[in-house]
Amino acid sequence: MTETVATRAAADVARRKHPARVRAYSGFRGTMIVLVVLMFLVPLAWMVLASFKTNVDLHDTSKAFIFTPIIDNYQHVLGNDNYVNFVWNSFIVAFLSTGISLIIGVPAAYSMSRFNMQKSALLVLLARIIPGVSLLVPWYYVFANLGWVGGYGVLVISHMFILIPISVYIMMSFFDSMPLELEEASLVDGLTPIGAFLRILLPLSVPGIATAGILSFIFSWNNFMFALVLSGAHTKTLPVAVFDFVSYASIDWGAIMAAAVIMTLPIIVIALFAQKYIVSGLTAGATKG
Repeated sequence: MTETVATRAAADVARRKHPARVRAYSGFRGTMIVLVVLMFLVPLAWMVLASFKTNVDLHDTSKAFIFTPIIDNYQHVLGNDNYVNFVWNSFIVAFLSTGISLIIGVPAAYSMSRFNMQKSALLVLLARIIPGVSLLVPWYYVFANLGWVGGYGVLVISHMFILIPISVYIMMSFFDSMPLELEEASLVDGLTPIGAFLRILLPLSVPGIATAGILSFIFSWNNFMFALVLSGAHTKTLPVAVFDFVSYASIDWGAIMAAAVIMTLPIIVIALFAQKYIVSGLTAGATKG
C-alpha cells in the first residue's frame, strides 16, 4: 500500500515537471487507440452496409454511405440456399468439439500443472504449432478409408486437434495460479485427490474454463480449411457456405456480405457478454509469485 502511494506521488511530481511531455504522450496514446478501434470497426461497418446493397451499388463509390437499403441479400441467403442448416451444422460441430476438448483438456492441464509434466506440455505445444494444412492429406486418406469423410465426426476430431492444446495451455496457467494449500486442506478434510479436483479446484476454475471454451468455440465456428476438405453436402459449415457464393463466372458480393454478417453476429454477441471471463482467464497466473 505504501509503495502504491509513493508511486502515485512520484507520477504526479513527474507530470507537474513535464506537462508538455505528458500531454504529448496522452495525445499519442489517444490517437493510437482511435486508429486501432477504426482498424477493427471499419471493415465490420463496411460489411454490414454492403449486405444491404445491390451488387451495382457496391461498386458505386458515390453510394458508399447514402443508398437505398434492400433485404434481398438476406432473403436470398436464408430462404433459397439452405443457410439455416449450415448454421445448425456449425453449432453442432463447434459445440461438440469444444465440449469434448474441455473434458479432455482440463484434467490434462491440471495433471501437467501439478506434476510438472513439462515434456508432455511441449508435446501439446508441438501439436498446436504444426500447420493444420500439413495434416489435411493424411487425415483425408485415413478418414476416407474409414468412410468418415462427410460426417460430423471427422470435423469434430479435426477441430479437437487444435482445440485441446488451446484448452490445455489456458488451463495450465490458471491452475498454476491456484495455491497448493487449497488441495492440502481438502486432503486433510478427507477428500481424495480426484475429489479435491472435482469439488474444490474445478468450481474455482470456471473463469478459465469459460475462456478456453469461448476461444475454442470461436476457432471451431470460424474454421474454413478443415470443413472445406472433410465436410459433405449435408454437413457443410458456415465458412464453406459463404464460399459457395463465389462461382467461376461471377461473385455475389451482396449475398456474401449478408452471409458473413449472419456468421459473425453470434461470435460478437458471445464476445461482448463473455469478455470479462476472457480477460481473467488469459491473465491468470500473470501475477503469480
